[in-house]
Amino acid sequence: MIVGVVLFFGGGPNHDRLGFRYWKDGNAFRPYIVGGAAGRFCGFWNSVVRAGYSVIMSPELITIASGEAEAPRRNTPKATKRFIYRLVFFYVFSVLVIGCIVSSSDPRLLNAVSSGVANAAASPFVIGIQNAGIPILNHIINAAILTSAWSAANSFLFAGSRSLYSLSLQGKAPKVFRYCNRKGVPYVALLAVSAIGCLGFLNASASSANVFTWFTNLSTIAGFIAWICILITYLRFRRAMAFNNILDTLPFKTAFQPYTTWVALVLLVIITITNGFTVFVGGSFTGADFVAAYITLPIFVVLYLGHKIYYRRWRWFTPTSEVDVTSGLSECEAYERSCPERVPRNALEKVWMWIA
Repeated sequence: MIVGVVLFFGGGPNHDRLGFRYWKDGNAFRPYIVGGAAGRFCGFWNSVVRAGYSVIMSPELITIASGEAEAPRRNTPKATKRFIYRLVFFYVFSVLVIGCIVSSSDPRLLNAVSSGVANAAASPFVIGIQNAGIPILNHIINAAILTSAWSAANSFLFAGSRSLYSLSLQGKAPKVFRYCNRKGVPYVALLAVSAIGCLGFLNASASSANVFTWFTNLSTIAGFIAWICILITYLRFRRAMAFNNILDTLPFKTAFQPYTTWVALVLLVIITITNGFTVFVGGSFTGADFVAAYITLPIFVVLYLGHKIYYRRWRWFTPTSEVDVTSGLSECEAYERSCPERVPRNALEKVWMWIA
């Protein structure tokens, strides 16, 4: 992003001041599938849907990690607030930088795989650096992207293994996934999730890239459905907390609730339903694309109804008066008091504790 700002003001070797050059003549919002204003909206909406793949399941990492964190009632709210700041800064500012240093019509943006060989130059950051004539830096950026991918893989290995371990404890997954080593790491679940993660290498080959696209569609829509379920669960939880007159005791509350939850819920439902809109626009309908876009929805319905039939639980919702939001509360508060908060000794420690 720093390099992007430098190039914006013409600080590259060719001293070409880019400014907002690539935003002119309608290139900021290029038509997609169809022409005109409808095509520009299709491009915008497709970006909204595809952006979900980048952040899917990321907020949940904070909650999952709270199960193994020190003083989660105190530290989880801090991590949540910092996550929001980072999300807004790094994602939004990165998109702004990319739009300034790379033309939306650059053919290399779409040629990630050519002649059966993956082309790392498809990264918009690398393309912008190459256009500016900066030597070697493009390789450094590729290395940085690799470390980012490694970090993401590490996070999701943690989330996937802990989720599988939790399901096993609840009797909803095979018992073998309960096994942990002496340090408490569920190594069987970790190995299983790692094996599935190896399927990501399908994208390294042009012939199997379609299979990888199916996996990304399945995981993205599954994530949207998970968010919808989380928002519905939160509304039920909030109602139960209010019923027990303990809503004000929550250690972390967000503003404008529950209205923001309803707005997010409606938006996610719309995105989930329209995620495959591209198969209906411009006469480009294919059965394979339709199935890839929407197969997750019937899978979810079958699993949901199958669970109710198997366990013979016919109620859609547990009555608010029966929702237990008090069990274990005193133990949580006692544990919180036993973990004194670390106070930074100087400004450097304060900055480091905020980052970490």
